[in-house]
Amino acid sequence: MKLSKEIKTAILVLSGILLFIFIFYYLKGENILDNSKRITAVYDNVEGLAPSAAVTINGHKIGKVQSIDFTNDLSGKLNVNMLINSDFEFSKNSTAQLYEAGLIGGKAIAIIPAFDGAPNIQSGDILNSDVKPGLTDLVNQRLTPLQEKMETMMVSADTLLNNLNSLFDAQTKTNIKSSIADLSTTITSFKATSESLNDLLVDNSSSISETINNFNQISEDLTGLSSSLAAADLDTIMANLKSTISSFDKLLSSIENGEGSMGKLMKDDAVYNNLEGATKQLEQLLEDMKLNPKRYVHFSLFGKKAKQYDSEGNKLKN
Repeated sequence: MKLSKEIKTAILVLSGILLFIFIFYYLKGENILDNSKRITAVYDNVEGLAPSAAVTINGHKIGKVQSIDFTNDLSGKLNVNMLINSDFEFSKNSTAQLYEAGLIGGKAIAIIPAFDGAPNIQSGDILNSDVKPGLTDLVNQRLTPLQEKMETMMVSADTLLNNLNSLFDAQTKTNIKSSIADLSTTITSFKATSESLNDLLVDNSSSISETINNFNQISEDLTGLSSSLAAADLDTIMANLKSTISSFDKLLSSIENGEGSMGKLMKDDAVYNNLEGATKQLEQLLEDMKLNPKRYVHFSLFGKKAKQYDSEGNKLKN
């Protein structure tokens, strides 16, 4: 059957329209000829993520990002629409994790599948979202505390340098220079003293050797003396010393018991009283002899009677 020009024209126009629609959706990342699933995840920030970015499960690509749009609630959050063209089934409770694909590779989305018995994912479902820290974020997390510590250290170092500058004023620097000069002089003097001592040792080496020999001789003599003492009859000496101590102990015991003259003198009150009385009488006798010397010593060629005196030295009448 021969087609008319009108039918051919209509078929050509319809084919062009269908081709335009196919190319339009293909350029948007959609293939209207397959049964791909369209799912969504919501993020606060998708910096680095671009349409056509890979969507993977365990590193295997199962789709791509179709588009990124703001949500309708005016919260500033972003809807990431994904096109899944794999027959792999996973739960709608799975998580869409935004991660860094590489240092310069941008970002991608990894599906972390859940097998919890919930219904499988269908077109139009919204997955849970998560963001995995990238290398840059990890570096920033490590560098931020380090930066704070370095800033604190720099402030402390600056304070220390200021304190040192205030401490080392002109007078202090002059004193330090003077101390260093004195130390150099001391070292020079010590060196000269050391050289003199060395010369002294060299000049008197023979005397030093002789002194050492004498010391060795004295040491040998002391060793011989120690041997002599060791060979002495120390047992007899100790026995005699013990006997002497025992005798002295018996003497002290007899004195303590009031035996003998010494014991009676120390322990007998009568002896003590007699000695005290005799001492008092002797004292009176000496006093009377001092006051009346002529009573005890007198001499007269004519037989004159001796004068008498009282205890106070006054002359008595005859």
